[in-house]
Amino acid sequence: FARALKGDVVEAYSAGIETHGLNPSAVQVMSEAGIDITTHHSKTLDELDSVQFDYVVTVCAHAHETCPLFPRKATVVHQGFDDPPRLSKLPEHKDDPLSCYRRVRDEIRAYIETIPESLGAQ
Repeated sequence: FARALKGDVVEAYSAGIETHGLNPSAVQVMSEAGIDITTHHSKTLDELDSVQFDYVVTVCAHAHETCPLFPRKATVVHQGFDDPPRLSKLPEHKDDPLSCYRRVRDEIRAYIETIPESLGAQ
């Protein structure tokens, strides 16, 4: 969403602590929102080592707890979201596992719409 909604004011990157591959359910719900992520791939922070970040936004508790220190001037901001792959396995989502993906997608979109202004407030 950051590239699609705020690409004129932010330079967005996506990486994690470990790679997991591209989740087909995430691809589907992002497509429903008009965003094609089929060419994206799962990356680790090591792949972005040369990037000088101003802000690093962690979006899951595991990343927030284990996020490496950024020796440069990057400000680390945590904005937590539920984990759709985990939620989709719960009994209450067995009839519609994509519902949790859609909810989290929409929450992320709402958050992205607040940046970059909200980053300075954190």
